[in-house]
This record gives sequence, structure tokens and C-alpha cells, in this order.
Amino acid sequence: MNETTASIERLKKEKNAVIMAHYYVADEVQEIADYIGDSYYLSETATKIDAETIVLCGVSFMGESAKILNPQKTVLLPDETADCPMAHMASIERIREVRRQYEDVAVVCYVNSTAELKTESDVCVTSANALKIVQALPNKNIFFIPDQNLAHYIADKLPEKNFIFNDGYCHVHHDIPVSRITEAKALHPAAELLVHPECRPEVTALADYVGSTSGIISYAKSSRAHEFIVITEMGVLYELKKQNPDKKFYTAEDMQICPNMKKITLDKIVQVLETGSPSVELQEDFMKRALSPMERMLALSK
Repeated sequence: MNETTASIERLKKEKNAVIMAHYYVADEVQEIADYIGDSYYLSETATKIDAETIVLCGVSFMGESAKILNPQKTVLLPDETADCPMAHMASIERIREVRRQYEDVAVVCYVNSTAELKTESDVCVTSANALKIVQALPNKNIFFIPDQNLAHYIADKLPEKNFIFNDGYCHVHHDIPVSRITEAKALHPAAELLVHPECRPEVTALADYVGSTSGIISYAKSSRAHEFIVITEMGVLYELKKQNPDKKFYTAEDMQICPNMKKITLDKIVQVLETGSPSVELQEDFMKRALSPMERMLALSK
């Protein structure tokens, strides 16, 4: 254990803190985390832990979600500038406009969004539970925000629903072209193609498996294949290799990287534990409004 890691362990005990990390953060951060997972796992787990302080190693909307679900806890962000551009790619004005146009519309908000957008939504979803939840909704009209690609993936599975699409996207997934997938498949013909549903429809159409980050990890572990092309943020390779030391994993591009996730470092974790800042601060009434669609997500996904 090096000096930085030792400091983190000491400070965790002093502050009664746990470290929660997303699969997309740097390997060394995942290595020292108490809980590692995708957005849904982190959201759910945040409601079950006893620690007074949560250090959320991910982007800002994840810190907001942890605070909304645990208003009595301190939620610390190692880097408050670590943000998700897609989380902002919808507007309150557009939500209200759609509500005026469609009487029975359900506003389905991908958890990868700001707390403000959640306050105007009916239910939250993650890539792991979106299909199950949208299918369970009584509404025919679905306004899915902010990610257009996940919306199209779910819409194709549920032709009985009428989807209203938003213009948002995750640049990491959206920018991976079919041509790079084709090249990767030619280089590794025996490999199965595992794709996140935030990718473009023409990319998911080529996949052997489409699913959330946790779904990709689970599929790779159970598959009889020994090689995989993984089309999501490269941070997930840490867990894939850890769970499957005898299997090989490739990417289509060297730039399957979220620069915001990579802002989280061990030194910043030490600093945030020492100073207690930056922390997530939200108004109580605001949190209550944002909590409702998140609680509905947790209830419907059980």
C-alpha cells in the first residue's frame, strides 16, 4: 500500500466515509473503491449504506443522485468540474411543450441527467432497467430524455409505444462510427461484439450483445467466447480483465474515453476527504421533487 492509498484508508475511517466509483473512472480509483458499478448500482447502493459520507467518484449528476437519495448524508465530489455534457442536453421548456402536446405523455428521464431535469420528469431509468420500466408504464406516449440513442434502442423493442425523441447524446458512444466497428471485427473475427445502447442504432444493430455497463460485464463472464470487442468507455476494461483473466478484450478506437470521468484521481480523493469540499448542496424542496421519479425507478425496477 503506497502513501496515498494509506492516507485514503485512514481518512475513510476518520470521516466514516465510503468511496463509490463508476466503471469509467481510472483503474487506480476503481482499485481503492468500496463500491464499483454503473449508474443504477450506485443509485441503489447509495440508499443502503450506513456511512455518514459518500465520496462519489464519477460525474456531477451521480453526486446529485446520491444526495437526492440520501439527503442526510454528506456527498463529496473529488472534482466538481467532472460533468457529463449529455446530462444537460434537454430543457425544461421542451418538456413542458411536449406535455402540452400529448395529454398522456410520460417524461422518462435517463438517470444520466441533471437534478433539474429530474424534477420535471415522471420516472428515471438507467440503461440497465429502461426497457423494463418503459414497458411497465401505462402511457402510450413516451418523451425520453436526454439520450436519443438509448431512446431509439428501447423504442425498437416497444413498437406499441409512441416515442418522442430528444437531441441529446453521449459523445463517447455517439462518435464511434460503424467503419471502426467493421475494422475491429475484421481484425478479431472470433470476437463477440458487446455494445452499449448509447451508441448509434447502426452500431447496436451489429452487436452480439447490447446492454448497460454491468450487463456487458455479466455477459462477458458467462459467454463461452474468449475474445470480445467492447464498445463503451474504456474504463470498463479494468473490471472485465479482473473478472476474466483468461479472456481477451479489444476496443474499436483508442479514444473510447470520457475525459470528465478521468478527472478523478487518488490525490483529489485525499483532498476531498481532508477538506470536506466540494460537497453536493441542494435545496430540500428541490431534492423532494427530484426524488419522486428516482423512487419510482427503484420501485418499478424491482
